[in-house]
Amino acid sequence: MPHGKAAGARCVQLDEGQGCRLFGQPERPAVCLSLQPSAEMCGQDREHALQWLARLEAQTAPR
Repeated sequence: MPHGKAAGARCVQLDEGQGCRLFGQPERPAVCLSLQPSAEMCGQDREHALQWLARLEAQTAPR
């Protein structure tokens, strides 16, 4: 996404299984490289993690 990803927009690099097509690749964006998952972020299930990421997107969206 050369011009960035809008908050709430699905990343074009997600595959059908929700995996990152750029994971481990040198062209992976710096923002993705800097995201450090934690037990608190991941929680007990996928839904918790997705809600956490949605809050991060909302908090960092341009105003």
